[in-house]
Amino acid sequence: MTSPDTPESASVAARAGVRAARAALSGRPAGARPTSRDVASAAGVSQATVSLVLGDKWRGRVSERTAELVREAARELGYRPNLAARSLRLGRTRTALLVVPAMTSEFFAQVYAGAARVAAEHGFGVVLYPSPEGIGPARDPFDSARTALDGVIASSMAADALASIRGSDLPLVMLDSDPDEPGPAAHVNLDIADGVRRLTEHLLELGHRRFVHVAADVDSWTFVVRARALAKALDAVPGAELRTVRAALGVASGREAAEGALRAPGPRPTALVCDDDFLAAGACKAAHRLGLRVPADVSVTGFDGLTLATALEPELTTLALPAEQVGARGMAALLAVLEGRPPETGDLPVSLAVRGSTAAPRPA
Repeated sequence: MTSPDTPESASVAARAGVRAARAALSGRPAGARPTSRDVASAAGVSQATVSLVLGDKWRGRVSERTAELVREAARELGYRPNLAARSLRLGRTRTALLVVPAMTSEFFAQVYAGAARVAAEHGFGVVLYPSPEGIGPARDPFDSARTALDGVIASSMAADALASIRGSDLPLVMLDSDPDEPGPAAHVNLDIADGVRRLTEHLLELGHRRFVHVAADVDSWTFVVRARALAKALDAVPGAELRTVRAALGVASGREAAEGALRAPGPRPTALVCDDDFLAAGACKAAHRLGLRVPADVSVTGFDGLTLATALEPELTTLALPAEQVGARGMAALLAVLEGRPPETGDLPVSLAVRGSTAAPRPA
């Protein structure tokens, strides 16, 4: 026999109630949907209890056995909450806006995928909005965002760029952005500095001392951190040299900037450290155009860990960012803010993918 407080007995009790509820439903018009009252009747509890359990707010207020009874009854009846009605009661639209600078990189698509997955698990939707102004001030995509949204998630932008969307009372979660910037309700960041440090150590251990940083010509916190971390990692290394060339994000711009650096007077750099994988692809093209081999004559590294990194030959050594995890953490943070809970803290780690584009430099 099972104890009356076990999940097995809860299922037996729920099924008995479900049979009675289904009998009652059979007398209604065809296509009638089960209601929360039917779930309550089947589980032998109140509608308020059903609301607590299915809204995941039952802990400390309802027993585990009762919660299981309600969940089992809802599953057996095929009950689905009416989110539209619930939204009216809560005064919410159950919609978040994800603002990104552009959709030219799969990084932001993966951020969206992570945010959308967590949102769907909680009955929310996510609207993706690539800002027409890039990282600059984003225009309100609605007549009044405050009437259409519960909150905003923004990736790789500045908080003040969201002023026209947020208004004064819409919660904002910032991804891959300055953690010291006032205003946002939560921040979700990557441990970029640690990743750059490990990438630099990898190149130093191979024997590289002449570096060129192919830096993104974008005024964004994330790129500032990359530059500072690279400079800091090389500062304490005797004989290490670092030059910086800037390029717009893209293969063509990366090629042009890298070619200029490789043609410059003086000893040729042995390592090109690029701010993203597209710039790195351009750097590889520059080397090939000049008759240089990667990595025999010059090593090249990227940043982001895009599919492009493994499409190149040789495959690209790069820092891989957990983009989907960033989006998931961002949506979870927004949900926590909306529910009055503290969001999860701590930077997400990045991983160093060492591949064929890096090797020891030729002996001088």
